[in-house]
Amino acid sequence: MCFMLRQTPDPLTLKDALPDFSKTTHIFLPINDCRNVEVAEGGSHWSLLLVSVIDGVAFHYDSLSPSNYEEGRLTSEKIGQLLGKPLKFVNLDDSPQQHNSSDCGIFVCIQMKHLLFNRLLQANAKVKVSMSLATKEIDASRGRKKMLKIIEDFRKEGEKRRS
Repeated sequence: MCFMLRQTPDPLTLKDALPDFSKTTHIFLPINDCRNVEVAEGGSHWSLLLVSVIDGVAFHYDSLSPSNYEEGRLTSEKIGQLLGKPLKFVNLDDSPQQHNSSDCGIFVCIQMKHLLFNRLLQANAKVKVSMSLATKEIDASRGRKKMLKIIEDFRKEGEKRRS
């Protein structure tokens, strides 16, 4: 969706192809750095854009900062046009940083889970929630093992249902 938004001069032309965001409070958007529409598997880095529709803010988490800054900023601009309201783009420079070139995808998954379960679903409407992940430790290896277990559990559940 992000790639499509960034490549489209007028995001409103995509409205019928995208979900209805009219009753949405937050949108999680994994961002890839692919810029070439000719290469299906292009791009080499992922980051996360969390759009707070109700606050009009797009928070960008990049584990190889500032690698995806421009992709995050442009996606924020385009999703704002789609939503019919400008978004304030906040690049969170204090995002946890990966120490290799292969953990960006797992960082995005762990960040999404943490932000959803430990921030947004725990939030009190009367209290401002910090969206910073400055103190969040990310263990990519442990995250991969957890994801593998979830996939394996689903596979086993599928086998039970088929038998």
